Amino acid sequence: MAAMLALADRAGAQEIDYDSLLIRRVEVENPTYMPVIGIAFGTMHFFGDVRNSFPTPLTDKSGFKVNVSSPPFDRKRTFLINFSLLFGEVTGNERSITDMERNLNFNSTINSFGVGLEYNFGHLYEKESPVLQPFVSLGFEAFLFNAKGDLWRGNVKYNYWSDGTIRDIPQAGAGRIRSEVMMRDWDYETDLREADLYGLGNYRQSNFAVPLDIGLDFNISERMKMRMGASFHFTFTDLIDNVSSEGEGITGNTANDHFAFTYVGLQLDLFSEPKVRTEELLFAELDDFDYLMFEDEDGDGVVDGVDDCSGTPDGVDVDSTGCPFDDDLDGVPNYMDDEDSPAGAMVNERGVEMTEGELETLLATREAISRSELDLYLVPSEQRERMVLDQMDAKFHVLDLDGDKYLSFDELLLAIDDFFDFKSFMDTDEVYEVINFFFAQ
Repeated sequence: MAAMLALADRAGAQEIDYDSLLIRRVEVENPTYMPVIGIAFGTMHFFGDVRNSFPTPLTDKSGFKVNVSSPPFDRKRTFLINFSLLFGEVTGNERSITDMERNLNFNSTINSFGVGLEYNFGHLYEKESPVLQPFVSLGFEAFLFNAKGDLWRGNVKYNYWSDGTIRDIPQAGAGRIRSEVMMRDWDYETDLREADLYGLGNYRQSNFAVPLDIGLDFNISERMKMRMGASFHFTFTDLIDNVSSEGEGITGNTANDHFAFTYVGLQLDLFSEPKVRTEELLFAELDDFDYLMFEDEDGDGVVDGVDDCSGTPDGVDVDSTGCPFDDDLDGVPNYMDDEDSPAGAMVNERGVEMTEGELETLLATREAISRSELDLYLVPSEQRERMVLDQMDAKFHVLDLDGDKYLSFDELLLAIDDFFDFKSFMDTDEVYEVINFFFAQ
């Protein structure tokens, strides 16, 4: 193992991606999805009875939204359920010099909680996560509002004149010459419901709305995307601006008030299982790894884990399985064999062919031999059930340098060394195939 890692390190110095030999990335078939957290900042715009006479981007108020998306119903996340909190303000400032009663203003907080079903056209895309992806969402929400007006500067009430100025006394009152021009301080100090300017009474400052949200997602990474969108909130109240068709004096139209939120935000998938899992190869699948398997107790060059003949004497040549060579295949290894006996001959413990008389004497003896010893005499080694290199594709046969039809540990290391030196015919998968064969033979 140390030798293999050393080879891998040396290959790394040659700018080879040997990580592909040690790890693999597997696509998770059914990853576990968790809720996605989103935050957004933007501007609120009001649609109602009190309008902005001079609308500019600065007349809109800011808003902030937090949403949590449920795990998707399918792999492409085509449908999602969103739970959202929206905090913001809406305002209106209406100025008129023809109708002196229509100089109105208000500012109201909006705090809402809603749930919506989002559809992002995922089934139309071949790619699981396209760079740009539109979405649309429809939901239901409850919200609170509290309209306030800017009617006073300090303890002086605003008086709107037909010349377009604001003064400290009414235009029709006495002392017009001594009147002073005022500027609004934009401090919405008056609770309009409590002031009850138009006979609307103590109306409820909570209601419901149907938000329609549309926009575009820009997928920055697998776990982050930027979202640009706009939501239009259809409410069921006409009192957000404290002006209604049911009021007295100043009235509005019969339509309900509405508001919109235009925003930019981020969607963060922090807790879902990754779609691709990294697995360590080689021995990573073994729960209880036995390091003793790589010891070589008899010192024959074949580790104990694949050594079929333990206890081989020092200096005796062995094959890839750790067994001494037996050139005449008589079951007696060369270092104990005194004769090159013909094929199929019955031999004694020294590998010498036995005569008919010796066989008759052996059969007449009362001493029996063990089944394992009989197997050495009757079953040729090439018939024993073992995997040989011939069972692999012919292109791998060149790895058997000593021609014994087995792959030794030294032959395996040399094959891997050639791979990292760009001398091998094998690709990465074929290297794994050879390694697996070595441990299975």
